[in-house]
Amino acid sequence: MTIAVDPAIQQKPLSFDEFLARHGSDNRYELIDGEVFDLEPTGLHEEIVAFISANICVQIDAIGLPWFVFQRGLLRPSNVGMTAFRPDVAVVDRDELVKEPLWSEQSILTLGSSIKFVAEVVSSNWQNDYARKVEDYAVLGICEYWIADYAGLGGTRHIGKPKQPTLSVCRLVDGEYEIQQFRGNQTIVSPTFPDLKLTAEQVLKAGR
Repeated sequence: MTIAVDPAIQQKPLSFDEFLARHGSDNRYELIDGEVFDLEPTGLHEEIVAFISANICVQIDAIGLPWFVFQRGLLRPSNVGMTAFRPDVAVVDRDELVKEPLWSEQSILTLGSSIKFVAEVVSSNWQNDYARKVEDYAVLGICEYWIADYAGLGGTRHIGKPKQPTLSVCRLVDGEYEIQQFRGNQTIVSPTFPDLKLTAEQVLKAGR
């Protein structure tokens, strides 16, 4: 879900501190390997983010766990330099926050153990969601990662041919993601939220 910032705006790679000083208060930007990306979400993109968040909140309340939904905060992996992801939706374990070095002063997470679930809604730069984030979220140990490709933008090696709207559920197994894809009226299978009763179409059309 990323669109690179105009090169005229960014003359050189930014460190995390430089990025934070320039863009930290604006939730439309993230940093990947020193490059700033403008997230520029569309209206439907935001509807899907809100739909996922609302349904996950219902599941969290039903389970009764000390988790909450974290939208557009920064995830700065401690093992990756000059990178600060801004997930569309993240489920955070409140009990793990005592281990987070920055949380008491800033809405920045650094540890994968704090995050139980992540969802990204795909926009024009789909490569980051299907490649880079699949790799880094797995290394962080995030158990479940959704890629909601409502416009079928991903490459054919990711979503097949002909391309079509697809929800990919990445489940962490032995340090790597196993990916299961859902389309149309197929019911989503979520390892984190087994009682979730949604079809791929409901998510990809934001319940319309």
